[in-house]
Amino acid sequence: MTIQWFPGHMNSARKKAAEVMAKIDVVIEVVDARLPAASTNPMIESLRAHRQRPCLKLLNKSDLADPAATAEWLAYFNQQPGVKAVAISCKKPAEVARVPKLCQQLAPHRSDGTKPLRMMIMGIPNVGKSTLMNAMLKRRVAAVGDEPAVTKSQQRLDISPTMSLVDTPGMLWPKIAYDADGFMLAASHAIGVNAVAEFDVAVALGQLLLSRYPERLAARYKTDVAGFDGVRLVEEVARRRGCLVKGGGVDVDKAALVLLADYRSGALGPISLETPSSRADMIAAAAAMAAAAEAVSSAADGEA
Repeated sequence: MTIQWFPGHMNSARKKAAEVMAKIDVVIEVVDARLPAASTNPMIESLRAHRQRPCLKLLNKSDLADPAATAEWLAYFNQQPGVKAVAISCKKPAEVARVPKLCQQLAPHRSDGTKPLRMMIMGIPNVGKSTLMNAMLKRRVAAVGDEPAVTKSQQRLDISPTMSLVDTPGMLWPKIAYDADGFMLAASHAIGVNAVAEFDVAVALGQLLLSRYPERLAARYKTDVAGFDGVRLVEEVARRRGCLVKGGGVDVDKAALVLLADYRSGALGPISLETPSSRADMIAAAAAMAAAAEAVSSAADGEA
């Protein structure tokens, strides 16, 4: 199963963001701390690189992420030119209060008060952009919801006489290159439910959690998960949570929603779905599979 989701309003949002990028000083890119690279939009990187705009990369939902993995990601991103990465929870006012000063450090030419510092919040759906904007403005100006793509249009507001902020709709990109990224994004609720099969997403999430955090699963569902695969885990969740159908069979679709909800809410504990090293391994494995498929195709063409 390959997951792709790029509704029409996202293409419009990309075009509008490209126009506004010329008029801002700093890009605030919000990513999900549990999957920082998978939730980094390559279109945003391309747009800001074209305009040579610095980026404050906020690893939001850090309270839900594995602190050790988050530390690795901060070191990774902070090695990139023009990028300052920090971990944050947009629900904590003290952490949000740091953001304007961090932006000023990235745009020192706007620190004298002569002209306002112009910031633009960008990121994929459901990573907390609207929550961040509301917290920075200390009032509710953007709709917040537990569904991806709540914000559909761009808006500009003044924080103070010396600072302005542009909020943009959540944007994915036209083609997600790696299947693993699609599943991680879907598991983290960044993709519309009409574009995914939640059972398949839960199975993929379960497989990943079994490899990284089996003890968390065992503690949450009070069962020994040794030897489980993703399907067996979802079936066991069904039994443990009473997700049954008439006749005593398991309701795997309902159990899939339970597993996804437990991950999204943090009920499984602080979890990160990727690290810099695991991502490098995933990309290398995908490249090897693509090369093998190309070799088979070339051999078949030669025999023909």
